[in-house]
Amino acid sequence: MVKIKNSVARKKGRKRVFRLTKGFYGQKKNRWGQAMRALIKALRYSARDRKARARAFRSLWIVRINAACQSHGLVYSRFIKGLKAAKIEINRKMLAEIALNDAPTFKKIVDIADKAIPANVTRKKVPAKA
Repeated sequence: MVKIKNSVARKKGRKRVFRLTKGFYGQKKNRWGQAMRALIKALRYSARDRKARARAFRSLWIVRINAACQSHGLVYSRFIKGLKAAKIEINRKMLAEIALNDAPTFKKIVDIADKAIPANVTRKKVPAKA
């Protein structure tokens, strides 16, 4: 019986790892054991940091929406409550873009949200900045 070796698959796997560790510092890019450890750690960090980046962007969008709402005399939480009452489903990313790039449209959205806030909710208004 002929002995079958696994060299093709092994080379393919190592090639993939070394391609992913290209650009790493020192021996982490070209020594198998160190490259594997560095790659596993790097992939773990990248997964963690993707989540962190998403959280950071969401908070940035909320800050932008809040600033735009306050310039129209409404607080962020009331604005979101009004949007839900008016059944307007726009995500925060798009609201932030509209607030930043299209002020008249955002003003209309704020007016709709303000009118849709239920009457039993106190309408705490922020003095509008001129």
